[in-house]
Amino acid sequence: MALTAAIFSLSGVNQAQAQTDDDASQSSVVRRGGSSVGRAGSGTTRRGQQEQQAQPGVTQRMQSFYEGEQLSDADLQWMRVIYRQLDLNNPKNAALYFPEDIIDGQENLFRIIMRLVADNQVPAYEYLDGREIFTDEYRLKTKDMLDRFYIPYTDAKGSTEKNPKFTIEESDVPTNEVLSYYILERWEFDSRSNNMRTQVEAICPVLHRAGEWGGDEIKYPMFWIRLENLRPYLAQQYIFIDDDNNLPKYTYDDFFAMNMYEGDIYKTRNLMNKSMAQMFPNPDDMKRAQDSIQNRLDTFDDKIWVPSREEVIAAREAREAAAGGDSIKIKERDEKKESAKSSRTSRGSKEAKVKKPKQPKTQSTNSNAARSVRRRK
Repeated sequence: MALTAAIFSLSGVNQAQAQTDDDASQSSVVRRGGSSVGRAGSGTTRRGQQEQQAQPGVTQRMQSFYEGEQLSDADLQWMRVIYRQLDLNNPKNAALYFPEDIIDGQENLFRIIMRLVADNQVPAYEYLDGREIFTDEYRLKTKDMLDRFYIPYTDAKGSTEKNPKFTIEESDVPTNEVLSYYILERWEFDSRSNNMRTQVEAICPVLHRAGEWGGDEIKYPMFWIRLENLRPYLAQQYIFIDDDNNLPKYTYDDFFAMNMYEGDIYKTRNLMNKSMAQMFPNPDDMKRAQDSIQNRLDTFDDKIWVPSREEVIAAREAREAAAGGDSIKIKERDEKKESAKSSRTSRGSKEAKVKKPKQPKTQSTNSNAARSVRRRK
């Protein structure tokens, strides 16, 4: 009996140990999954995570990724704010306009912006004449903006007073009237990386509408949107920018990050808050000022570096070669002048010899004859 009891007790210990090992294995799977439930619970959590990842939208991690690293004023040694106008009739900016309608899931930039603003996913700010303030005080009310520009809308499902959402029909989006954009550029020199970089800070769609009684076209800037709020959505829309390659290889985010656009400078941040047209009423003077500003921006890096010994020697040799070439040209020009002068002199002397008249000898003959007659007398 004692032996039988010992066997039963040993088997009970083994079963308990097996149950403990099974529980331990289950708890290790839960820890790897990062969940506090069992196997079934971990599977349910995994399915929930997959469904959450499959849902459209932008997560906080994506938003923080596209916001990038913010530089402090201590890291910046130089900065200039430039305002540009992007004309969509320019072939380099055509990727922002086409396609006008949604084709195969592709939509142009203004449709993306209007959809996000109407759905209250990105904040829009009031367009102030030369004063861009991106604070809650100047945040635009979408309903007021739609009423101001006569864009039809309806209240979307789930819209509340604190979170208003609107639905705009595709045919009511004034895509064909947005023919230009204003962008706000920041040219910054970072002392940590010793590098000059260009960053688009904000973008503003501009409506082009005919004036009253068929007058001249009038531009209506709609609102400002910070590009860092748009970047997660722009990175999801691929576009093609080359007529020779119809494969969309770049996104709207790449288009602005790589400065693929082309636009004229219509203003720079200044103390008097004046535009280029106000500072330079003459179109020729304004064009020269724009070219001068752009040239200073493009050559800023060249002016801050001390040249190396090789670069100094190369520059000196280039100057000497240019000076030598100039001296040779001057010498050749002088030789040509001398040869031309000598040819004129020789030709003049020949002409003088040919045209010199012979002196008549009648006077001397008459004098001799007179003397001979006197002698005979």
